Amino acid sequence: MSYFFSSESVSEGHPDKVADQISDAILDNILAQDPNSKVACETLVTTGQVVLAGEIKTTAHINEQDIARGVIKRIGYTKSDYKFDAESCGIFNALHGQSPDINRGVEREDPYNQGAGDQGMMFGYACNETESLMPIALDMSHSLLYELSQIRKEGREMTYLRPDSKSQVTIEYGDDNKPVRVDTIVVSTQHDEFIVDEQNQLKADEEMVAQIRKDVQEILLPRVLKKHPQYASLFKGDYKLFVNPTGKFVLGGPCGDTGLTGRKIIVDTYGGKGAHGGGAFSGKDPSKVDRSAAYAARHLAKNIVAAGIADEVLVQVAYAIGVAEPMNLFVNTYGTSKVKLTDGEIAKKIADSKIFDMRPKAIEDRLKLRNPIYEESAAYGHMGRQPQVVTKQFVDPMGKVITREVELFTWEKTDQVEALKKLFS
Repeated sequence: MSYFFSSESVSEGHPDKVADQISDAILDNILAQDPNSKVACETLVTTGQVVLAGEIKTTAHINEQDIARGVIKRIGYTKSDYKFDAESCGIFNALHGQSPDINRGVEREDPYNQGAGDQGMMFGYACNETESLMPIALDMSHSLLYELSQIRKEGREMTYLRPDSKSQVTIEYGDDNKPVRVDTIVVSTQHDEFIVDEQNQLKADEEMVAQIRKDVQEILLPRVLKKHPQYASLFKGDYKLFVNPTGKFVLGGPCGDTGLTGRKIIVDTYGGKGAHGGGAFSGKDPSKVDRSAAYAARHLAKNIVAAGIADEVLVQVAYAIGVAEPMNLFVNTYGTSKVKLTDGEIAKKIADSKIFDMRPKAIEDRLKLRNPIYEESAAYGHMGRQPQVVTKQFVDPMGKVITREVELFTWEKTDQVEALKKLFS
């Protein structure tokens, strides 16, 4: 019997994502000066206010206010009507030094014996539903909002758009666990006030929502399908579309809802597919295995699927604080394995091969995680993105410009496919 699965995404202007991006921008600016920094930066955003808190050990000097305001401006909160804008919002800085007790448990004379920054379990997932080897519902949810943000920034169509938005996609699956069709799409987007008419406001609001729905159908969806033709076969013509289903959505962003770093961990990963260990990513340097080991697990899972070993796979790795070697490596192929081994045997073979060394320092080196690469990951998902080399510039408090060429989303590379094929041949 067929079944349905849904995933959601939120835009860069969603208050939780604003918080994530500020935290990761601060992390990047610190790593640009001191790659060995230890950082755990949390951000809270609300009406007219940003609060920074957390623990940092670094030799870097940064201007936290300028960094936060730059992120807010880039996202698009630049008008007083939004009740949260880059120029006028207050910024309270409560960042302080890292606990020496934690630091003692992490650092070692031999960096490859560097202990995990905390205990916990991390998961990686991949499947062959999309070109990026991500679940189709989440992939499509991200694409809808990314394209909506591009339309907003271009300023030629849908000129009423404001930064905050959410999406949700429901996919029908067949008995073979393959996607069959798009069942439902939900898009909720913040917008300007269209018409203020005290006598006929209800009618004016209905007309406003009808216009937004029309634009989603005739502008947004065609642009998404043009850029992602792989989605086209899932649109059978009978899908349900909900656009701003509660009606008016003028008041949004940090004014409409307080935002916190790390509150969108399912959006950041696999949309509810597979599993999640519970640890957030943004604002954390790679000694925190919540982040680095989750990236490493995705890297492993993606290469397993790309190598044809399985159509779908979940990988788990777990750590004890201060201990370099992981407690376990778990693999679940959901019965889709193409090799004549049990999932336990697959996991042992991979672990013994050391192709994917899961010690924290080894992960940092393999995936080049001691670089300022994180702000770009803080909206539209940390997984399923396109690896690329970019040049980034940072400015220290004295006005010195720091230029760094870095590689983004290294954990999305399928660079170990041949090694895995050879291992399982």
